[in-house]
Amino acid sequence: MDNQDQQQNQLNIEISEEIAEGVYANLAIITHSHAEFVIDFVNVMPGTPKSRVKSRIILTPQHAKRFMKALTENVNRFESLNGKIQDLEEVQLPMNFGGPTAQA
Repeated sequence: MDNQDQQQNQLNIEISEEIAEGVYANLAIITHSHAEFVIDFVNVMPGTPKSRVKSRIILTPQHAKRFMKALTENVNRFESLNGKIQDLEEVQLPMNFGGPTAQA
């Protein structure tokens, strides 16, 4: 592939300052239908009975699978450089922060 073909295949992605700041989430609630996967990112604070969805991402099943593969590859790369990520299930921390009970 020559340089001209590479330039034509490049995707220019822009990000606003607001989006670039990001949103912290410590809970992901995943639901799906036959046509889409919905991932709600939530920030659950200790001692608060109510939490709000901070961001919702809707993916086709094909994109959800590609996202899962990309996330798995990146976690593997991270662990190869930084050591194994300790699973919260192994830590035995209380996961009930007073918010909704869900699995991520």
